[in-house]
Amino acid sequence: MAKDGSEMGINTRLAHSGNNPRDYFGFVNPPVVHASTVLYPDAASMAARSQKYTYGTRGTPTTDALALAVDALEGSAGTIVVPSGLAAVTIPLLTFVSAGDHLLLVDSVYHPTRNFADTMLKRLGVEVEYYDPHVGAGIAALIKPNTKVVFTESPASNTFEVQDIPAIAKAARAAGAIVMMDNTWATPLYFKPLDHGVDISIHAATKYPAGHSDVVLGTVSANEACWKQLYEGFCTLGCCSGPDDVYQVLRGLRTMGVRLEHHQKSALAIAAWLEGQPGVARVLHPALPSHPDYALWKRDFCGSSGIFSVVLEGGGQRQQHAFLDALKIFGLGYSWGGYESLAVPVFLGDRKIAKGPYDGPLIRLQIGLEDVEDLKADIMRGLEAATAI
Repeated sequence: MAKDGSEMGINTRLAHSGNNPRDYFGFVNPPVVHASTVLYPDAASMAARSQKYTYGTRGTPTTDALALAVDALEGSAGTIVVPSGLAAVTIPLLTFVSAGDHLLLVDSVYHPTRNFADTMLKRLGVEVEYYDPHVGAGIAALIKPNTKVVFTESPASNTFEVQDIPAIAKAARAAGAIVMMDNTWATPLYFKPLDHGVDISIHAATKYPAGHSDVVLGTVSANEACWKQLYEGFCTLGCCSGPDDVYQVLRGLRTMGVRLEHHQKSALAIAAWLEGQPGVARVLHPALPSHPDYALWKRDFCGSSGIFSVVLEGGGQRQQHAFLDALKIFGLGYSWGGYESLAVPVFLGDRKIAKGPYDGPLIRLQIGLEDVEDLKADIMRGLEAATAI
């Protein structure tokens, strides 16, 4: 067995990574260290900063436990833990792009990422350009001499297009640009970005790692070439996370494998069932054989999670809202990855390229841990309400 545990099963690694109980008197969970000031034994060590912990913003045993656990999953050189999934996007972008640089951003990206690029990054003098999620190796034609970052997200937010990440990474690397990927949908259990040529892997740990809709956190993991710069940017910006939030995510990580398997199974069952229901035009789930990117998903991914979208058959916002208002089990709320099912209306009006067309309004479904038959009955209430208008 490998020393780093890489030959162990995923649930074994999730249960044991990031913490050695013998370091803390045999307790199986690491201590929750609330820290700002760290004392030095003498002036010389203080001047040299020659000890592992120097100040609370730069890491504690609690943040190290989560970062090491994520490194074990990602195969990364290092991981930073930040206060939110959005911070996990903004911190690496602020670290790796400067005024005059060119950023390529997939057009189907998470809306807050787009908003950050279109407001703050443009104000700071970064040239932002959006590209088609299906561009693949064609990204080479969009890369300029000043292109510093290619930002990917696969599958896409809300519409679930699958990007050809290895082809994009190959083209970017040849041009000297780094590749970032928001991999929140798949988690490193079902897709490992760094193994496919990505330099920086981003996760909203709020979702599946935390798993209980009660904490907000993000992680950013880098390969050897990018780790030092990422860590320096993290320290400069001072965006550290509270120890209680970090601990809750580490605790959630222990059961992520079994939870994610349940999310996957239930979501696939409901998505396949929805394809045959009246009032449904399309189901946007990349692990369905009917999805146009199914072959690409099957090539690169080893599983799917619990979130996908449904296109209603005709209508507009009135039908969309009627569907949502008829639901009794699905909550109307943002985020996903928790134990409860959620539904939200999808808005594509901010996109430039990846607009469809679609036959009717879109609804994104997060399939939680409830019983599938109960969720089907709830969805039927929504479909009946939408078609009754």
